[in-house]
Amino acid sequence: MVGSDRLHAVLNVRSAVVVLVAAALIAVLAVVALALGDFPLTTAEVLGAFTGRTGGFARTVVLEWRLPRAASAVLFGAALGVAGAVFQTLTRNPLASPDIIGLANGSFTGMLVALLALGGSWPLLTAGSLIGGLLAALAIYLLAYRDGLQGFRFIVVGIGISAVLSSFNTWMLLRAELETALFASAWGAGTLNSVTVTTAVPAGLCVLVLLALMPFLTPSLHQLDLGDDAARATGVRVGRIRPAAIAVAVGLVSVVTAVAGPIAFVALAAPQIARGLTRSPGIPFGATGVVGAVLLLGSDLIAQHVLPLTVPVGVVTIVLGGAYLVRLLIHQARKQT
Repeated sequence: MVGSDRLHAVLNVRSAVVVLVAAALIAVLAVVALALGDFPLTTAEVLGAFTGRTGGFARTVVLEWRLPRAASAVLFGAALGVAGAVFQTLTRNPLASPDIIGLANGSFTGMLVALLALGGSWPLLTAGSLIGGLLAALAIYLLAYRDGLQGFRFIVVGIGISAVLSSFNTWMLLRAELETALFASAWGAGTLNSVTVTTAVPAGLCVLVLLALMPFLTPSLHQLDLGDDAARATGVRVGRIRPAAIAVAVGLVSVVTAVAGPIAFVALAAPQIARGLTRSPGIPFGATGVVGAVLLLGSDLIAQHVLPLTVPVGVVTIVLGGAYLVRLLIHQARKQT
């Protein structure tokens, strides 16, 4: 027991250090994001916009134009990272990610239906995205469940559902009016370009509420990481915790998709990066959230200011995530040989 307590203490310290370092990095990246642009500002001017020392047009640029995007990148990155951590914990497989197993495509399908059939106000887009994500999760769960939930079966079924939904999304875009199809296609790449105060505030509140539920689920999720039988032996109500955790994760993905479209690979990479940094046997949810925030905020800075042409942030995350996925597959293959 003493050795176990010491191990938990060491892991908690490592997680706390990762969270603090990542939080400091987020603060630095956020200041950079608020300062760079067609109307460049100094660090003093950026900080002065929050204290009232900077006024006029510069204050408007910081607080009304750039802050919603930067704050959304932080919150959305944390949401995607935590959602990925939930599915990787439930399936006990590092390849389980909302964008790989079809949940992001399901949310995008629901959003497209709301946009094309109902006119597409933000509440309707959010509701459509949530319903689409939940229906995709339910379909995957029912098709993959055989005397328990096996990670490999869950991922394979999810990939199949994702392919079907991707084809259906393409069909809907081809039948839509040109202007609407172009708008939806740009959205489908995953972008923060359309984020405004109007969408950022309600979306951010939804993300915060869902993230606030995670501390109540985290202990049971760590037990589920040991397997259903071990979890039941420790008193975890598997039949209640698993659907609740899936619902929260789908909610996080759906809110992000409704505002920014399906942003790929943040949910895949953040949990494993956090796990590697903390050297934890399980996925640390707090550290995963801040790592996801760093990944998305950093990717958005690259998309806006590093590349010669401004591109959607989803393009950057796909490139970085693709390289990470290749590395992960090579690592998994070496472990099996």
